[in-house]
Amino acid sequence: MIISSFQTSVAVFALIILHVSALDTFKAAVYEHAVILPNDTETPVSQDYALLLMNRNIDILERAIKQAAEQGAQIIVTPEDAIYGWKFTREAIFPYLEDIPDPLVNWIPCQDPHRFGHTPVQARLSCLAKNNSIYVLANIGDKKPCNSRDSACPPNGHYQYNTNVVYDANGKLAARYHKYNLYSELQFDVPEKPELVTFNTSFGKFGIFTCFGILFHDPAVTLVKDFHVDTILFPTAWMNVLPFLTAIEFHSAWAMGMRVNLLVANTHNVSLKMTGSGIYAPHSPKAYHYDMETELGKILFAEVDSYPRNSPTYPPAVNWSAYATTIKPFPGQKNSFRGFISRDEFNFTELFENAGNLTVCQKELCCHLSYRMLGKENEVYVLGAFAGLHGRRRREYWQVCTMVKCKSTNLATCGQPVDTALTRFEMFSLSGTFRTEYVFPEVLLTKINLAPGKFEVLKDGRLVNKNGSSEPILTVSLFGRWYTKDVRSISGGTSNSATTYLIISTLLMIIALQNIVMV
Repeated sequence: MIISSFQTSVAVFALIILHVSALDTFKAAVYEHAVILPNDTETPVSQDYALLLMNRNIDILERAIKQAAEQGAQIIVTPEDAIYGWKFTREAIFPYLEDIPDPLVNWIPCQDPHRFGHTPVQARLSCLAKNNSIYVLANIGDKKPCNSRDSACPPNGHYQYNTNVVYDANGKLAARYHKYNLYSELQFDVPEKPELVTFNTSFGKFGIFTCFGILFHDPAVTLVKDFHVDTILFPTAWMNVLPFLTAIEFHSAWAMGMRVNLLVANTHNVSLKMTGSGIYAPHSPKAYHYDMETELGKILFAEVDSYPRNSPTYPPAVNWSAYATTIKPFPGQKNSFRGFISRDEFNFTELFENAGNLTVCQKELCCHLSYRMLGKENEVYVLGAFAGLHGRRRREYWQVCTMVKCKSTNLATCGQPVDTALTRFEMFSLSGTFRTEYVFPEVLLTKINLAPGKFEVLKDGRLVNKNGSSEPILTVSLFGRWYTKDVRSISGGTSNSATTYLIISTLLMIIALQNIVMV
């Protein structure tokens, strides 16, 4: 009985200590990195050459990590592909890969660098975290040997994964995530299933995924909805696409729509339109960076709520169709016309007057807009609606309501990329009859800027401006993702490249047989 009481007291004391040590806020850092790229070759380089290039990039990351620690940051996120770049064949990337163990092995690479073979990159990253007492997320490549007798095993005898690693402030491997949603990354394999990776700290619960994964349900949405993470760490190599998918625009909208902190580190490459990093809270961006003028890296800092759900500024849940389904459609449908944004066919209607109320519909989605301009410049805006499978792949089901500036006064240019505007709006209210709970509110201003504190989402699903007139607007959008209507693809569902080789071999055999028959 005495022992039981003692154990209970110890447990209670431990909980008290954990509660006291928990931080209400933490300082976050993200670093946008201009990657030093390898020479363009399909021939594998030596392991020594690969390590030399990786260390040149880590030299730059080291300065950012030290700066973050000196500024009091508890965690720093570095970008996807930051250590070696992105243009590789399966064979060419192999010298850059290391075997990354499961974090359950309880490993500090800085102290025991040879425990899992040749791991100089992991050892250096671990030492950077340990020596600066800061959590570090980095993106590197993992290789896992497989049995060549297994038909699923790739020809080189290894699975290869695009991988995020996190080292804690003691240099210990705290988390490992293999990217699931690949984007034209033939050098890497798709894991058998999405990995749901989280780790706990004294400043909140964290989840991890990478780049293209933010457009899909798993693992991104599951981490927030089912695992209740407080903050997502998100390394990316994001190429900006107007009008909906610039990095700062969509990532800040995702944080607001999912009501979670999002720390984004993007690679920086102007020629590929890669820029846009940020620290985003559920109610508003804390810091962001977008630079298409220079080739320089950039570090960002912000104070963030450790447990945003406990914050008085935490936004309420939204019923995205509550308002739109209770009103009669405004005028506008009779004057609608078709136009394209990228490969997606929208229904548009023009904002003819300085102020008005408009509705435009497509399939199950009707979009309603009330607006008032401060003065109509010689610019054309349209209200657009799209509901369907998006883009060339036709995999993701989108529902989008958007007020967007046209490239010129010619209506045929509506939907084409444009990055400057002159027209200011005194008021706008955008809503839609969405069939999904996953809607992300976007407001993008002239010269690719966000509008923190200048708009809000009401509980009935209306996206409205606040605090007076806006800077000139490029687009105001409600970007919906209806995940259950997505189409699974073969490439997205396979777990290795062996299937690809099998398909190609089969096709070549069929062609050869056809040629024989023809002869």
